[in-house]
Amino acid sequence: MSAFQRIPVAQAVALLAQESAARLVDIRDPVSFSQAHVAGAYHLTNDTLAAFLTSVELDDPVLVLCYHGHSSQSVAQYLCSQGLSRVFSVDGGFAQWSLEQPASLANQQQEA
Repeated sequence: MSAFQRIPVAQAVALLAQESAARLVDIRDPVSFSQAHVAGAYHLTNDTLAAFLTSVELDDPVLVLCYHGHSSQSVAQYLCSQGLSRVFSVDGGFAQWSLEQPASLANQQQEA
């Protein structure tokens, strides 16, 4: 079983740009995901996990994004235990991503 790697947002953005097979998965709750998420991110939940695992090749890069970069690490390790060999936890999570890459967000609600 391989181990996941932790990477900063800038490296995650570069990896997504360089490798067409790279997948960004967002593990935050449904309400948070619907309010704002990285454009193109896959919402990975207990309900979507099986479908995701059948849709990805074992050597495709998978980047895991949570709120602040903590719970993504345990999910990343779980994905490695399922046979995925190139799994990354994004340091700082969605909070850091939204600071560094605000133009990449989708469904961002405007405050009144």
